[in-house]
Amino acid sequence: MTLSDNWTPPQGSWASSAARRRNMQAIRSRDTTPERLIRRLVHAQGLRYRVAARPLPDLRRTADMVFGPTKVAVFIDGCYWHGCPEHYVPPKTNKGYWSEKVARNMARDRDTDRRLTEAGWLVLRFWEHEPSAECAARITSEIARRRASARPGGKQKH
Repeated sequence: MTLSDNWTPPQGSWASSAARRRNMQAIRSRDTTPERLIRRLVHAQGLRYRVAARPLPDLRRTADMVFGPTKVAVFIDGCYWHGCPEHYVPPKTNKGYWSEKVARNMARDRDTDRRLTEAGWLVLRFWEHEPSAECAARITSEIARRRASARPGGKQKH
C-alpha cells in the first residue's frame, strides 16, 4: 500500500500529512552521520565498543556507543529531538505533540543519565553539531583515564 497525497491520518496520529509521515519515517535513530564519524575516529584510536547497545540489561534504553569494561556510555543527541539550547526550533505544525515529545525525550535523557551514573557508569553526551574530532578526543581521553584508574596504583601504562 502506498500513501497518496490525499491520505488522511488516523484519529490521534502524529503525522499531519502523507508527506510528513514519509519524512518522519525516514529519520534515522542510529547510524547517523555524526555517529558514524565519531565511531570511525574512536575506532582509529584502537578503541572497541558496542553500537546501539544497552549499558544496563534491565534498562530499556540504548547508548550510541558502549564501552563495557570501562563503563562508559556515549550518546550523540540530535539537536531537534533532544532540545539543543543552541539549535532547537519549536515546530510550526502540531506544536503540542512535538513540543511534548521533545520534553519527554529530555526528561528520559536526564533519567538515563541518573540511572547509569548510580550504576557506576560515566555518561558522555554530545550534540550532533559538535565537531566529531573533539567528541572523539574526549571519549578517548575519558576511556584512558578510567583504564588508568582501574590499574593497581592508578598509574597509567607507558
